[in-house]
Amino acid sequence: MKQHRKKRLINILLISLLSGSGVLMVLYALNTNLDYFYTPSEIISEKLPSNKRVKVGGMVREGSVTRNGEDISFVITDYEESISVQYKGIVPDLFKEGSGVVALGYMENNSLKAEKVLAKHDENYMPPALNK
Repeated sequence: MKQHRKKRLINILLISLLSGSGVLMVLYALNTNLDYFYTPSEIISEKLPSNKRVKVGGMVREGSVTRNGEDISFVITDYEESISVQYKGIVPDLFKEGSGVVALGYMENNSLKAEKVLAKHDENYMPPALNK
């Protein structure tokens, strides 16, 4: 094999190897940052490891919200199953009983220790200032 063909083949193999390893690193990074979305029924039916971060979505059950300073606990339901949530922090303005919510956190003893709580609204949302 001639010298310039050998050099070209080595360059192509080296570029292919580096490109492949770059793609693998990106895929690994994306996989470690995934948050899986579940409903309360899916969480009850599956046994999730406590080190897996999950998003739980559903409706806040009427009469389930209790506040103690910054600590708030409530129950998320999909009208079939329910899961209790504990959160320390300030909840969004749209958070209320009977409204949609998504909580991000870790499962611990059949309840969710939330790191973040997001309130959902329907497609016909109007800000409170305009509803007067």
